[in-house]
Amino acid sequence: MITPEFLLTSLVVVLIPGTGVVYTINTGLTLKWRASIAAAVGCTLGIVPHILASALGLSALLNMSAQVFSILKIAGAMYLLYLAWNMWREAGKLEINKKSTESSTIQIAIKAIAINLLNPKLTIFFFAFLPLFVSKNSSSLTIELITLSAVFMGMTFIIFALYGILASGISSYLINLSKAVKRFQQAFAIIFAAFAVKLALSEK
Repeated sequence: MITPEFLLTSLVVVLIPGTGVVYTINTGLTLKWRASIAAAVGCTLGIVPHILASALGLSALLNMSAQVFSILKIAGAMYLLYLAWNMWREAGKLEINKKSTESSTIQIAIKAIAINLLNPKLTIFFFAFLPLFVSKNSSSLTIELITLSAVFMGMTFIIFALYGILASGISSYLINLSKAVKRFQQAFAIIFAAFAVKLALSEK
């Protein structure tokens, strides 16, 4: 079920500066905006295997019993709290490498795919994240999980593309915003933690 909580939490997740974000921003800073779009496409495609693995595995587990549903939900909320703590602790550590020798959009996209594809933490994340927004009374858990995943992917592409385009347009100004970036990251961490607690306590 697509809820405001899911959309807001997903937005916070996508906005978090991670390896995919750093690569996309770096591409926008060093190359043209079209190259950053290629990076955004690659980063989005790179999460597909993780989402499919999580969705198919979760569908089987969530169909077992209401108790399994509750356990996964609490475990997912705890994992999101852990991520929130890491976000707070690492705020302000966004590092951007100005040097880049890549020019082919295909090369950029392939590297972006590899960056997310080879990150095992993404599977763990989706395995913890998706159950928080699935309804116990869903007629088809698999379809609901895939729908949530598709929305998340769409948000990922849009936000990453915007990151890259903005980085391309305001590269010199963006690099000087370290303090503002740190404050935003800390705010995201607080919002993330609040959503984790709320979702863990919800009856859905």
